[in-house]
Amino acid sequence: MKRIEAETLEEAYIAAAKEFGCSITEINYEIIQHPTTGMMGLFKKSAIIVAARKVVESKEEKTIEKSYESREKSSPITKEKKSVIENKLTKDEPKDIIKKEESNKVLDSFFENKKEDITTTPKFDDDRDSPQNRALSIEIEKKITELMKSGCFDIDIIEVDVFKGIAHIFIDGEDAALLIGKEGYRYNALSYMFFNWINAHYNLYIKLEIAEFIQSQEEMIINYLKPIIEHIKQKGRGKTKPLDGILVQIALELLRAEFQNKYVAIKTARDGRKFIIINDFNSSKK
Repeated sequence: MKRIEAETLEEAYIAAAKEFGCSITEINYEIIQHPTTGMMGLFKKSAIIVAARKVVESKEEKTIEKSYESREKSSPITKEKKSVIENKLTKDEPKDIIKKEESNKVLDSFFENKKEDITTTPKFDDDRDSPQNRALSIEIEKKITELMKSGCFDIDIIEVDVFKGIAHIFIDGEDAALLIGKEGYRYNALSYMFFNWINAHYNLYIKLEIAEFIQSQEEMIINYLKPIIEHIKQKGRGKTKPLDGILVQIALELLRAEFQNKYVAIKTARDGRKFIIINDFNSSKK
C-alpha cells in the first residue's frame, strides 16, 4: 500500500504504476484528495491517492486449484490432503502480492489514521517563540496580506501568531464588518477557506478573529448555553440546537470546559447542520 502525491491524478496513476512495476490497469487505488489550481498561488492542492497492486493469481495457483476441485468432485479428500494443498498455495504465493482482505484492512486503517476532528484543539506547550512558529507566522501573514490587497476591502491590520498548533489570525480595518457579512456568512466562508489552505499546507488549525466578531459571538453563545447547562446538571444529559459556523466551535469549547467528565461531541443532523450532545456515554471512567 503506497501513498502517491502528484500534480494531477493522471500523474499519480502513472507514478503508482512505476512504483509497483506494472500497468495502470493492474492498480487498485483510492482518491484521497482531488487536485485544485487554487487562487493566486494560494490554496493549491495536489492529487493524492492510495494505491496497491491488484491480486494476480499465478498459473501455478490456478493449476493446483483446478486439480483440487476436480479431485474433490471425483473422490473424497481427507482433511490431511486438503491441508497439504492449502499449505502449498500459501508457501508458493509471491510476497509482493497483497491479498484483497489484507489490502482492505490496510486501506481502512489508513483512513482511520487520517481522520481528523477539526473541533478538537491539539495540546502542545506554549511554543510561539520557537523559530519554526515565528517563520510560519511571517509566511502566513504575508500571504494573507497579498490576498487582501487583491480584494476590494479596506483592511489595514493583519496579524498572524502561530502557537499551540494553531494559526491565530487577526484582521481589522474600515471594511472589517463587510468581511463578516450578514449573520457571519462571509466570516464562515473565509474561515473555511483559510482552514482548508492552512491545514493542508502547514498542518495547523486556525482561529480567525475579524475586529471583535468572535468576542461578540462568545458573549451571545454564553447566554444561550446558560439554561442548557442548568438542564444538563439536573438531567445528566442534553443537546444544543443546530449551530452555524464558528458558533459550533465556541459552544464545544465552553461545554467541554464545563463538563470535563462527560462525553461532549459534535453531531451532524440529516440536513447537514451540526449540533452538540452532552451525556455520560463514552465518558472516561476513573
